Amino acid sequence: MPKITFIGAGSTVFAKNLMGDILSFPELSESTLVLHDINPERLKTSEIVAHRLAQSLGVKPRIVATTDRQRALEGADYAINMVQVGGYRPATVIDFEIPKKYGLRQTIADTLGIGGIMRALRTVPVLLEMARDMERLCPDVLHLNYVNPMAMNTWALLRATRVKTVGLCHSVQGTAEQLAHDIGVPVEEINYLCAGINHMAFYLKFERDGEDLYPRIREYLESGQSPQRPVEGAPMADKVRYEMFRRLGYFVTESSEHFSEYTPYFIKRDRPDLIEKFGIPLDEYIRRCEVQIAGWEHLRAELEHSTQPLPVHRSHEYGSLIIHSQETGTPRVVYGNVLNHGLIDNLPQGCCVEVPCLVDKNGVQPTRIGSLPPHLAALMRTNVGVQELTVEAILTGKREHVYHAAMLDPHTAAELDLEQIWNLVDELLEAHGEWIPEPLRRGSSILVP
Repeated sequence: MPKITFIGAGSTVFAKNLMGDILSFPELSESTLVLHDINPERLKTSEIVAHRLAQSLGVKPRIVATTDRQRALEGADYAINMVQVGGYRPATVIDFEIPKKYGLRQTIADTLGIGGIMRALRTVPVLLEMARDMERLCPDVLHLNYVNPMAMNTWALLRATRVKTVGLCHSVQGTAEQLAHDIGVPVEEINYLCAGINHMAFYLKFERDGEDLYPRIREYLESGQSPQRPVEGAPMADKVRYEMFRRLGYFVTESSEHFSEYTPYFIKRDRPDLIEKFGIPLDEYIRRCEVQIAGWEHLRAELEHSTQPLPVHRSHEYGSLIIHSQETGTPRVVYGNVLNHGLIDNLPQGCCVEVPCLVDKNGVQPTRIGSLPPHLAALMRTNVGVQELTVEAILTGKREHVYHAAMLDPHTAAELDLEQIWNLVDELLEAHGEWIPEPLRRGSSILVP
């Protein structure tokens, strides 16, 4: 049975879903689950949850909890990463509040934009340290990265380390389910092909039994219905994606609140009418974090002390499917974030792309797509440039590339002039302090040949 290590296992709810998925497979039910976190209290809660899941399923995995990362990784077959570097306070709050002083508003700020850039600067160096441990302690491990900013993190890991890494997100399969609901077609009857970059991939095919379902999506749009998505305790308008579908002819994978800050079209400080028209939730990630923090103690007590069986419902995350396929040889197709080596012709070679991947005993094998529709590829390249320069800044220690990344960001560049961008970057780097790697602060490289 494999040894599966959860890094950042104190993300209890997410870890619960993944552990439940894994233990639901009979072939994985006696796996060794190693839970690692730097927060011993949250780690304890996740350990209790793991035992309750095993009891509910009637299975007998070996469960280990440790704050020692090297112990957790030693001999691991799979490492599932779900860390957040810097936490909600101070890091996330800084990423929202300082840009707000310059009139730059954000919704989620974890993927692109100035918030995504800063999150990458904090996160990639930590992931690289973990990868160095993996190279020594479990060189054959498959590293399943769930940490945002997905494209930047995965790009840096695959460029700078020898660890087999695939980035995993739920936006492809999650949006397919949402679209299926909108047009009244069971998702299990739908066949789709999707490709692009993380959070900006598009469905190139969306069909049932050979029937193109895009006309039905257009009918739904033209019906005047206002799509709503249940998000973290509050319904969320999905008007941005449908507007982009109207203009582009293809539907994008990531949510409207995310997508609104990847482009220059929707969030403008002198256009409150756009915010209202498209239902754009400014500071949305702050709201979600506050809701989660407020409810954590109640949830923790329920998870730790309830005498009721812990319900187990299979999630739509890919992690358990990949592990099961590699262990059993059962072939599956998942969507993974990998480097673009001959996969998408009209995106930069070597960048991080999200494409369908075959998984079996041979591992995760990306599928060649060819060329994307040119307008979709052009839109993606506006994001790829920001990702590339952020990765370059981290791996070379050249601070100037942080400014360059911010200059190229579509939303930041649409709102601020060059002097403002420079000053904003300086203020953010100073505010984050030691969360920013010293090699960047002193201008030398952390890229190990």
